[in-house]
Amino acid sequence: MRVRTKIASAVAACLAAAALTVTAGLGSAEATAPTGAKTAASAPVEYTADLQRSFAAFDARQGVAVDRKYFYAVNNQTITKHDKATGKPLLQFVGDSDGPIIHMDSATVVGDKLYAATSNYNVTPEKSSVEVFDTRTMKHIDTFSFGIYRGSLTWLDRHDGAWWAAFANYDKPPAGSTEPYGKTDNTQIVKLDDRFQVVESWTLPQELLDKVRPMSNSGGSWGPDGRLWITGHDYDEAYVMDIPSEGSDLRWVATVKLPDVEGQAIAWDRSTRTPELWTIKRSTEEVLVFKAPYASIKDPHAQQWKVVGPGHFVQ
Repeated sequence: MRVRTKIASAVAACLAAAALTVTAGLGSAEATAPTGAKTAASAPVEYTADLQRSFAAFDARQGVAVDRKYFYAVNNQTITKHDKATGKPLLQFVGDSDGPIIHMDSATVVGDKLYAATSNYNVTPEKSSVEVFDTRTMKHIDTFSFGIYRGSLTWLDRHDGAWWAAFANYDKPPAGSTEPYGKTDNTQIVKLDDRFQVVESWTLPQELLDKVRPMSNSGGSWGPDGRLWITGHDYDEAYVMDIPSEGSDLRWVATVKLPDVEGQAIAWDRSTRTPELWTIKRSTEEVLVFKAPYASIKDPHAQQWKVVGPGHFVQ
């Protein structure tokens, strides 16, 4: 019993030290002050992003992508290219009303190509594909099909020499059914190679799954802090995640409030000296641009494991 008490005391001390580190690291001038610093044993620390500007964008219903000169508002079957400085719409891709593209969930720009994460939501069985467009002409130039796979592809991003994506599942039944659309708990974040073959996959923490259900993870973009920022379907916030050093759940590092945002897909603008987070507000068909406190977010997770010798073995 004495040995267990010593180990429990040591773990408690580590957690307390981690909490002090988080508290001490929140003083960056860039960040809006957290609304309530938490310890590693409780909910992630919460911050608030600052709205910088907004644009009217009639296709801002599913998400937004951005590059150095333009932004791209994404709707189910249409994507509109806008001038980044003025917001003026320039070109629009329009899919056939009868498909096969019926639900583009998000998009990301890599080089001179726009990659759209596409699914057949909310038709079953769940099918997904990546649709590729030329950013200069907005013509459709390529496709990659996952077919019936791990769920509905909701977002795609390029980071650290690999593709990253989410296959979402939902507790909400699809139209005309009483059965859940894959069940939210089966949502997966995946890392893919250049041929879109899965290399690794992770799940979301149960607390986050419970928060976003009956829907799921709708958006995702790698931030300038080297962390994955994801969103739900409805909430005005982003969840900052780390790849775990052990286990299968992503680590939930922080929550960043995004006032007036209504979930959906997001995009970090990594083309500027001061990275900004681009989002949408679908009810008003707007693109909203935020200054997010990425540089002030510290890792609140203390190492939980240890190696002990004789006299300290846990039995």
